[in-house]
This record gives sequence, structure tokens and C-alpha cells, in this order.
Amino acid sequence: MCGGAEYNRNDETIRVYFPNPEARLPVRMKAGDVVLVPWGRRKEQAGEFPLGGWARLDSIEKGIWDRYMPKPVKIEVERYMEKDDKRKSHWFDMPASSFIQGLLVQHKQEQRVYVVTVDAEDDAVHDRWPRIIAD
Repeated sequence: MCGGAEYNRNDETIRVYFPNPEARLPVRMKAGDVVLVPWGRRKEQAGEFPLGGWARLDSIEKGIWDRYMPKPVKIEVERYMEKDDKRKSHWFDMPASSFIQGLLVQHKQEQRVYVVTVDAEDDAVHDRWPRIIAD
């Protein structure tokens, strides 16, 4: 499901985890610039955005996210983390020229990004997996 991510920013390696309310993910905008965007919403955070940090691809296709003016984006990370059923962390390197697909949503003047997820393969660590897309 992608509970953590690692990326480079200004020659520094940054590791973020979804439970941290300050977590931001690097999103490549259409113009090519990369912007840090808040990752989802947690229970303790006020706001109108859906709880969680993930958006199922099938829910996007059904229009469930339409009221948030969703836009597909590329999340630029070097690695991402999944936890297995024993809560053990597993880190996965991103393939070259690949991104995690994100869903950029907006409410009034605020934006958030959610990791788009798909069903995982049978041997995967978790039952949901981030959708990996090529450049």
C-alpha cells in the first residue's frame, strides 16, 4: 500500500512515513517542476479530504474522487516501503524511469496527494500495491 517513501531533495535523502502529519511527497507537475505536496489526511487532521493516503484505482474510475477535481500525477521517489502482515517493513527500489502514480486532489485552495493503489500479485507483501507507471 506504500506506507513510506524515500526521495532526494537538494542533495539530501528524505524518508517520510504516512503516519507523520507533516509527510509530503514530491509530485512532478505538468510543467516539469517538482513540488512537495501533503500526503493524504489523517484522523487527527481537520479538513474535507478523505481519510488515508491512498486511492484505489477502481474507486477513481468509478468517479468517487470527482468532487475533489482529481488529476493524475507522478510521484518521484527512489524507494517505497510496504509492511507485511507481521508489520515488518520492506523497502523496494523504483525501476529506472518509473514513478508511483498519484492522485492530486483539491478542495478550495488546499491540495493533497494520494498514492494510487491496485490489487497486488499473489506473492506480494501487502494486498494493495502502489501503481507504478513509466515516464
